[in-house]
Amino acid sequence: MADLLLPAAGGRIERYAPGPPADLPDGTQAPGAFNRVAYAAAHVVADPLADIDPGAGTAVDWDRTIAYRRHLWRLGFGVAEAMDTAQRGMGLDWPTSLELIRRSLDAARGEAGAAIACGCGTDHLDPADARGIDDVIAAYETQADAIEAAGGRLIVMASRALARVAAGPADYRAVYDRVLSQAREPVILHWLGDMFDPQLAGYWGTDDLGAAMDTCLDIITAHAGKVDGIKISLLDADREIAMRRRLPAGVRMYTGDDFNYPALIAGDDQGYSDALLGIFDPIAPAASAALAALAAGDTGRYDALMAPTVPLSRHVFRAPTRFYKTGVVLLAYLNGHQDHFTMVGGQESVRSTLHLAELFRLADRAGLLADPDRAAARMATVLAVRGIGA
Repeated sequence: MADLLLPAAGGRIERYAPGPPADLPDGTQAPGAFNRVAYAAAHVVADPLADIDPGAGTAVDWDRTIAYRRHLWRLGFGVAEAMDTAQRGMGLDWPTSLELIRRSLDAARGEAGAAIACGCGTDHLDPADARGIDDVIAAYETQADAIEAAGGRLIVMASRALARVAAGPADYRAVYDRVLSQAREPVILHWLGDMFDPQLAGYWGTDDLGAAMDTCLDIITAHAGKVDGIKISLLDADREIAMRRRLPAGVRMYTGDDFNYPALIAGDDQGYSDALLGIFDPIAPAASAALAALAAGDTGRYDALMAPTVPLSRHVFRAPTRFYKTGVVLLAYLNGHQDHFTMVGGQESVRSTLHLAELFRLADRAGLLADPDRAAARMATVLAVRGIGA
């Protein structure tokens, strides 16, 4: 089996040989049944040959991007489309997001049982140009109308513009009252913490997370028939559980906690979380096998499969958390889902060489390098560009 040189702390370079992959599904056979709703927020594959300035333009390799969604569907996951993992607001603009949504919805119609929900935000409105909540409402309506016209179901994403112009909780209630009352079918709400996006600090009208949760729950309770569930990404398991226990009957908690997801999904005697996770993109084979084991009552296998993915996920999502997409795309490259490590907006450059090397080690320890020889050769290429072993 191939080995490679990996940098380590203190300026050391060490020779590393990856081990064999875990015995995991690859999507060629029907996945086991799940007893949790599980969405993977999927990344986009950039077109590395497009003649654009990555800082000012967006070019997507549509064939590889859609192929990855088919991979996720065939492993049993729903796809959460055009979300943060797809670099929404970090390189993926609204026109390209809408094109992605339309193409993914078309692909889903050709996949038996394929679930998909689509990110609806206000990102075509520059927060600096928003004069008040009416502008935010209009922006949400523009995107909701376009997504629903394409046949999509909404994930109502947190709004940078709303965070900027809202004077307090009442403005959040007014905006969400309008958006939810007009939705054609129940939506998934999305509460994204400021560790993922600093421009969302103080969401729901306060920096007090307890008070923010009260406001959010008031909105959900007032529109329970229009809310399928809420995804919260606060990386705080205790807060998620506390909120989960207060949700109206029939409203799901979708964990977005990429640090504590195994225990939150497994649940306790008072309930469990479903999932809408960015980490499910790179760990999909392991998560698929684990969720099937959980549904079959084999909690030992569930824990054994999920446990080694947690150190990897915590590393991928380490601060600055908003740069986690770099690790997601690197793993897709290492596992052969794309032929390059190029990202929308040039985001392949935002993590250190040491960070990428440790990601390789952790993915290997989790058994997630499907072809270790290919992964080692590709990682060596990435590191050579950064001066390791060149």
